[in-house]
Amino acid sequence: MTASDTRDQSNRESTKRDTVRRALARTDGFVSAQQLHLQINADGDSIGLATVYRHLGALAEQGDADTISGASGQLFRTCRRPGAHHHHLICESCGAAADISPPDEEWIRAAALEHGFTVTHHLIEVFGRCRQCPPGE
Repeated sequence: MTASDTRDQSNRESTKRDTVRRALARTDGFVSAQQLHLQINADGDSIGLATVYRHLGALAEQGDADTISGASGQLFRTCRRPGAHHHHLICESCGAAADISPPDEEWIRAAALEHGFTVTHHLIEVFGRCRQCPPGE
């Protein structure tokens, strides 16, 4: 592979990463990689599903995207509070989300200590229905 080929490949990857970033920024709530892939291709950009997954993973790793595990798998959205420790309140119907402050870290550590655990990390996501969605079954 020549230096020119390497530059061309790097430019294509950068363009695809920007395409994924822009598409994610246009979403209202958390979306799956498959949903984002369909939207990107519907908008006229040709991109593979594996490429969408790869760039979403990189955005999450950099702190530019939030990621949660939902009932339908891994979900993503643009991080609205990069660098700030936060959790999410997520509508299980439409995917709308709100950032919420984490519970008191001391409470987490005390609860762990009470049960003989040492905290290495925590994930707290709260699911429900937003006011725009009808109550669930």
